Amino acid sequence: MILAAADKTLPMEAPTLFYVFGLPVTNSSLVSVAVALIIVLLMIPATVRPQLIPTGVQNFWEWVIEGFQGLLSSIMGEKLARDTFWFFTTIFIFILFSNLLALTPGVGSIKIPGPNGEMLPLLRGVNADVNTTLAMALVFFFMWFFWGFKYNGVVGFFQHIFGSKASFKGLAGIALSFVFILVGLIEVISIAFRPVSLSFRLFGNIYGGEVLLESMLYMHPIWSWLIALPFYFFELLVAFVQSLVFCLLTAVFTAIMCRHDEEHAHH
Repeated sequence: MILAAADKTLPMEAPTLFYVFGLPVTNSSLVSVAVALIIVLLMIPATVRPQLIPTGVQNFWEWVIEGFQGLLSSIMGEKLARDTFWFFTTIFIFILFSNLLALTPGVGSIKIPGPNGEMLPLLRGVNADVNTTLAMALVFFFMWFFWGFKYNGVVGFFQHIFGSKASFKGLAGIALSFVFILVGLIEVISIAFRPVSLSFRLFGNIYGGEVLLESMLYMHPIWSWLIALPFYFFELLVAFVQSLVFCLLTAVFTAIMCRHDEEHAHH
């Protein structure tokens, strides 16, 4: 039975609603499945019978994908963008649809009784669950290593972090080699923290926005919807901006590791 919301704050942890083959299914997992189904259903009309001159849904998706590929090409170069745009475009679309669906009325506000009598949200924004954002960041982390070794080789990968393109000889070269090793160690720490910063940046903005909107809805018994309305439109902007920020940051990290100046000068 669905009950009216009694608790006014979205819990930090996504609660488990039920189990499937022993695996826990949280409220954010339900919404993530819904997001995937929505994207697939919107993609079907554009891919089943594609037209030479695109119209309707096909025209929309081609505009989104070609536009995003062009944006990535300006950051990463044509070759690297062509090899990686499938990943960044997919992540961008998934995050954007997840953020927009989280702003649908009822997500986070409709509550059901939990196993201990507490009121639990039936649905939760996908990116308001740190497990989801961390999972996406870790997948990128793995792909970053894959692309780094692919474009640089094993030796070139570590030389990119610890080495320098300039050639030094004698005592100056020995002294500077220690400097480059120290800088490389600092870079390794920075790389190791990227999944944490990426996941918590996205999680913090989306979770904070949902808590803000839910709090606004309880400020006044009659005019709460009007009070929350400006913040709702602000969260629509945040939904797009955070999707773009996550993808552009990951694209820049990839470009820094894999992009070679001499190739881009040639292009």
